Amino acid sequence: MELSLKSAYPNPFNPSTNISYSIPANNFVSLKVYDSIGKAVAELVNEIQEVGNYTITFDGRNVSSGVYYYVLSTPNYWEVKKMLLIR
Repeated sequence: MELSLKSAYPNPFNPSTNISYSIPANNFVSLKVYDSIGKAVAELVNEIQEVGNYTITFDGRNVSSGVYYYVLSTPNYWEVKKMLLIR
């Protein structure tokens, strides 16, 4: 297993989408969602997690339509992917 961030599903979405990722070793994990100008709109994960596969739901009911970026980071890794909220 390797550390990886999957594409959000569904994408485009309304009002929620699932974000999946894999962690190959116990580690501190952060998963945040940012709007198109770089402002954090949600902190979905901010904790030490054990080895495994995870799926987190992002609820977009409190944000406007548009492009959002979700960022998975650990002390030694980060990855960014894009998703689209359509109302």
